[in-house]
Amino acid sequence: MDEKRETLRHLLATVAYRGGKAVRGAPADFAAFRAGPTSRRPAEILAHVGDLYDWALSMASGSEQWHDSQPLDWDAEVDRFFHALAAFDAFLSSPQPLACPVERLFQGPIADSLTHVGQIALLRRLAGSAVRGENYSRADIVAGRVGREQSPPRREFD
Repeated sequence: MDEKRETLRHLLATVAYRGGKAVRGAPADFAAFRAGPTSRRPAEILAHVGDLYDWALSMASGSEQWHDSQPLDWDAEVDRFFHALAAFDAFLSSPQPLACPVERLFQGPIADSLTHVGQIALLRRLAGSAVRGENYSRADIVAGRVGREQSPPRREFD
């Protein structure tokens, strides 16, 4: 596998780790929390992240298309997030050629998803259920580990 593709896979594992941390243990009413009258709810943001990874897979496979999904209930949306990451990672780990440049995948769906994972973490804090920070450069993040099951944090901050 080429180095750029392997880097994309590590980026996906990073999204899974950080995203998993942002959604894990969220209170039951968190999905509907609004920070303001025009802000998106966490469930809407997470649905958008699922759409981003469906789009990324379509870009990579040469059939680029975008869909705006209606949010599912929180647990189903969390499952969708991890399934979308896994589907994209499976394509990246396959011998199938990429139909678009790696840089385009990074600057579009992947970078956008990192922004939205950060929004979800911020909304957790605003909703009274803060996610503990950590030194992510020391986290046990491995290409291919894109599911719910992630390594525990090595060192979180108070």
